[in-house]
Amino acid sequence: MFRSLRAALAPAGSRADRDDSTSIRTPPTRAVALVAVAVTVVTVILGGVTHIAVLLIGLLVFLPAFAAALCTPRQTALVSVWVSVVVIVPVALSTERLADRVTLALVALGFSALAVYGSWLRTTREGALVRLRSTAAAMQRQILRPLPLLTDDVLVDGVYEPVQQDKLVGGDIYDVAATPWGTRVLIGDVQGKGLAAIGMAIDVVGAFREAAHREPTVTALVDSLEAAVVRHNGYAEQRGEPERFVTAVVLGVDAGTETQLVTCGHIPPYLLHAGTVTAVGAGTEHAPLGLADLVDEPRTVSWFPFPAGATLLLCTDGLTEARSPAGTFYPLETRLAGRVDITAGPLIHALVDDVHAFTEGAQQDDLAVLVVRRSPHRISGTSASAPLGTAPAA
Repeated sequence: MFRSLRAALAPAGSRADRDDSTSIRTPPTRAVALVAVAVTVVTVILGGVTHIAVLLIGLLVFLPAFAAALCTPRQTALVSVWVSVVVIVPVALSTERLADRVTLALVALGFSALAVYGSWLRTTREGALVRLRSTAAAMQRQILRPLPLLTDDVLVDGVYEPVQQDKLVGGDIYDVAATPWGTRVLIGDVQGKGLAAIGMAIDVVGAFREAAHREPTVTALVDSLEAAVVRHNGYAEQRGEPERFVTAVVLGVDAGTETQLVTCGHIPPYLLHAGTVTAVGAGTEHAPLGLADLVDEPRTVSWFPFPAGATLLLCTDGLTEARSPAGTFYPLETRLAGRVDITAGPLIHALVDDVHAFTEGAQQDDLAVLVVRRSPHRISGTSASAPLGTAPAA
């Protein structure tokens, strides 16, 4: 089994699935009251100094409008009542024309009522958006598990950045499965964008999670992914939607030093070890998932050494095809050459920061980067499917 390290390290009583971006933030009531009083005091003092108290107090009418943009309806009502009292009392005691005083008082009451209504309308809409985003966040945690992930064989860390920031899930996918035959790692990229691509991504990840525990070989696992893509395309054709393919890399890592690799039209992994950077499996790529019928050769497994201390970097074309403002592609292999000895976490952050600087913040595609290292908690003779930290049965 595997577990999310962030969830494992979360303090007791904390919510592992809490998302601070899915909550409405409002200022505390005490701060709202203090600001309202402070603004009133400043206005009264300026009114006394300039001898235009009625004019300045009239400006307080707009204070509830600011509260409506930031506060809850109850807080806005508190500010509105305060302003109405502060405005109406001096106006009633002033020597201005009765019509002017009545008009100013009605304006104060009208603005206060509109401010409370505006605040209620805003919080209602924000609540609906928060619920929608909370649902999307929960969906993302089911589709793409939070990183890092640890199995008995490997530690997988990474980053995922969809190009559309209002969407938590895009067309790039990844997953990790601890099975009786070792750990299987998937990274892929669905052709196209939008909701249709997300639907394909869900089907492929679901097929991987089911087949990874059923199929004893990596090639059989890939065949199951192929079948899932073909089925999805069949349903898409019935709906009049275009067919899509998926590029993918599937790894099989166990207790041995040799690792299995099947590349389906995807960017090959990079092995960082002993001061060198090597593209693993280059030249052994197969057709993307969904296009196997177009070629005669069956998909086969490539084997490569993955020793302790080495790092595997897997990514999507959001990294390799990132472009500078001048149109130059990001030189991934060159940039990796100077970072072969950096551990997983710092390597990811350094790489992502570097590509953001290279593109000057102009992200053109979904970005997914995984870093795979041999598990530091590997227990000799322990089944890969045993829970983390559990010793082998006697």
